[in-house]
Amino acid sequence: MSELEAEYRLDYFEEEGFYRKQCPVTGVHFWTRDPDRETCGEPPADDYTFIDNPGFDEEYTLEEMREKFLSFFEDHDHERIDPYPVAANRWRDDVLLTQASIYDFQPLVTSGETPPPANPLTVSQPCIRMQDIDNVGKTGRHTMAFEMMAHHAFNAREEAGDKYAYEGEVYWKDETVRLCDEFFESLGADISEITYIEDPWVGGGNAGPAFEVLYRGAELATLVFMSMKQDPDGDYELKDGNTYSPMDTYIVDTGYGLERWTWVSQGTPTVYEAVYPDMIEFLKDNVGIEHTDEEEELIHRAAKLSGHLDIDEIDDLATARAEVAGELGVDEAELTSLLRPLEDIYAIADHCRTLAYMFGDGIVPSNVGTGYLARMVLRRTKRLVDNLGVDAPLDELVDMQAERLDYQNRDTIRDIVRSEERKYRKTLERGSRKVQQLADDYADTDEPIPLDELIELYDSHGIQPDMVQDIAEERGATVDIPDDFYSLVADRHEQVDGEGEADERDDRLGDLPATDKLYYDDQERTEFEAVVLDVFEREEGYDVVLDQTMFYPEGGGQPADHGSLATDDTTVEVTDVQIVGDVVLHRTDEDPGKGEFVRGQLDAERRRRLMRHHTATHVIGHAIRTVLGDHIRQAGASKGVDRSRLDVTHYERITREEVKQIERVANEIVMRNIPVKQEWPDRRDAEKKYGFDLYQGGIPPGEQIRLIHVGSDVQACGGTHVKRTGDIGAIKVLTTEPVQDGVERVVFAAGDAAVEATQRTEDALYGAADVLDVNPADVPETAERFFTEWKERGKTIDRLKTELAEARAAAGADEIDIDGTPVVVQRLDGDADELRATANALVEEGKVAVLGSAAGGSAQFVVGVPDDVGINAGQVVGQLAGKVGGGGGGPADFAQGGGPDVDALDGALDEAPDVLRTVLNA
Repeated sequence: MSELEAEYRLDYFEEEGFYRKQCPVTGVHFWTRDPDRETCGEPPADDYTFIDNPGFDEEYTLEEMREKFLSFFEDHDHERIDPYPVAANRWRDDVLLTQASIYDFQPLVTSGETPPPANPLTVSQPCIRMQDIDNVGKTGRHTMAFEMMAHHAFNAREEAGDKYAYEGEVYWKDETVRLCDEFFESLGADISEITYIEDPWVGGGNAGPAFEVLYRGAELATLVFMSMKQDPDGDYELKDGNTYSPMDTYIVDTGYGLERWTWVSQGTPTVYEAVYPDMIEFLKDNVGIEHTDEEEELIHRAAKLSGHLDIDEIDDLATARAEVAGELGVDEAELTSLLRPLEDIYAIADHCRTLAYMFGDGIVPSNVGTGYLARMVLRRTKRLVDNLGVDAPLDELVDMQAERLDYQNRDTIRDIVRSEERKYRKTLERGSRKVQQLADDYADTDEPIPLDELIELYDSHGIQPDMVQDIAEERGATVDIPDDFYSLVADRHEQVDGEGEADERDDRLGDLPATDKLYYDDQERTEFEAVVLDVFEREEGYDVVLDQTMFYPEGGGQPADHGSLATDDTTVEVTDVQIVGDVVLHRTDEDPGKGEFVRGQLDAERRRRLMRHHTATHVIGHAIRTVLGDHIRQAGASKGVDRSRLDVTHYERITREEVKQIERVANEIVMRNIPVKQEWPDRRDAEKKYGFDLYQGGIPPGEQIRLIHVGSDVQACGGTHVKRTGDIGAIKVLTTEPVQDGVERVVFAAGDAAVEATQRTEDALYGAADVLDVNPADVPETAERFFTEWKERGKTIDRLKTELAEARAAAGADEIDIDGTPVVVQRLDGDADELRATANALVEEGKVAVLGSAAGGSAQFVVGVPDDVGINAGQVVGQLAGKVGGGGGGPADFAQGGGPDVDALDGALDEAPDVLRTVLNA
């Protein structure tokens, strides 16, 4: 008996005459109105019974079903809220993608730190679950991109009082199940067919009882009652092996899959025909897929059993498909050849919707985080499209979904797809050589290419596993591709690094009050007075805690202020400032004395330059978005005294013309002398008004957050800023460079630093003009002319070296005979190019060349061997180089090497014939 059994015995179930039963197939406990029902309603206990037999009174499209749900809950006193982006890392730092509607409210609302946007509320939240990628197309029901329709209620126990941001109970389990039943009834469902499966939920340190809601074989809803927290002394042991105890807040967390509700209303063979009807028809027409009446009938019969193909529930997909074929009375190969093209079409449609969500919400392909996941989906989609022979550009297919989702940045979405395709082609060209080498390594073994190698090939080179398999088979190697390959790859990249270990100072600082941060009151003030509350001795210096401070601690990419603290008796230098919790630590070179009254003095010039650069970071970020597009997201920043950098997500290199446009936009904002304003609104109000672009520079804690306004640009920010943009002075972009694929770095200077940087550039230009003896404006043309002439001279020199080598070869250097092969051994004190050219000329005449040189202060050898001579040049060079204290090697036909002992060069050449004979006879 489950320890949570009592939690599932609802008054509502008793009132409605439900029965609690245990499924003989799956072993789970479930609730039903039907006294004769034996099974729980979930595959493999039950098949889909709504296919060709819709489960509701009417058919609904996605849009109609979404509105039906939201309107129903609005009519039942819930407030409708707008959905959040699919990129969850725009408002929280512990996950990458939104996988459920509850993600919108974690961790601040669920912990009770901040209130929800409404209570109760309803939402239809777009989600992406990468772990479902391998099931898409096969089970008939899995989609990687989906909308989770939901209603939520946030409750707090009476004894908690006003400890949390919400109080009392809105509703709990009975009302949640009642609302679920009533929604089913509003659609005309036969509620006697509904089953509620007991399935405790655990995740993220929380847990609670939950119901999976099944209707005609399809899981249509999950009702989670989040009410417990992990506790080693807890009374409830759940399926993860941990124990839990009740918590003060308890939350209704429901999820109704929009796509599945739409599917059940239409009764189509799979969810994909219900969700992507137009695109599926387009793809089938494009690749010429047509089915006879008999084939259509078989497809419909197979669809009812497709729930048996869930990769998460089976050991082997091929075995499971064979069992389905056996139940249908058809050959497995026949069934597979009929269904696989359809499965690929379903996957393409779903993946294109996923990409539209990702790129529409501003995700840019890269090698990390959400960018990597987007790249993985795009490359898999491209492979499916190519294998199926779809005659349509991938950007057009993604745009079909973006248009349906009503994204306004469709041109950018198409640009991203086209750019990523170009990169993928180049990656494949490089990576295929790596696959061939790996296949050769495993061709003579009994072992398949390991899974880790397959994942690494995909991670580093974008090589799809089926492509590896094709190349491997051609070269005699084998590959075993797991059914959940892409889920395994996604798991590698969906993890977000956790917080590091807490500083050991945290406990020691726990009894100190929060430092009063004066730098927010007057950011231009550079002097203040304070009392020393405590001093901590460190290995290098002291950490001084004051009751109040004007010193800004390092944070948000802004370095700390420097300066001094002075008492009547001493002055100590402040060389660093950090913040731990709410306590500011001033690193000093000496101890000012606990309890002392001090006068603080900031390095005013450093503070001003940092303020200019921090405000300039906001300005240039806005300018970059204006010029390059709204997909731009900050990926990192560092503000400095002489220069700053801003890393942004972008799918192409930033051009020189774009840099000039960015500078123009930024300096127009500076010249307009716009006021720079700050405010401290409620977090929820700020997010509602400005969206999650607020968090370009990171996600601040707390219910109230500090916003910085620079014209229309608004960002959450804790740094110091100038009063007006005119105080920046000027902004100059110094360089742009790719930090990694999909992330561009813009380095810039502001104020005095911008003038100084411009002067350094001008000094370099004038210096070049003096050297070239031309006007500065003529430097580019002159440099280009000189460079062209230099290249031509280089070509002439190379030609003359070749002619000289040929002449030397033709001059008839002394030859010796080694087993019938003419050999030239010669000292030729030229550079490496001359030696190689001479050796090549001799080899072309059918002679073995052994050449030595002492040019450059070291002994060098080059050995060339004609194709039909059984002497290994690499072995010869290895032995000769060893005689001069070095080493070398290379292929059998041409090798080079050397060592530092020039005096031994002639002796080594004298021994060359013996070396040649030894290698030849080896």
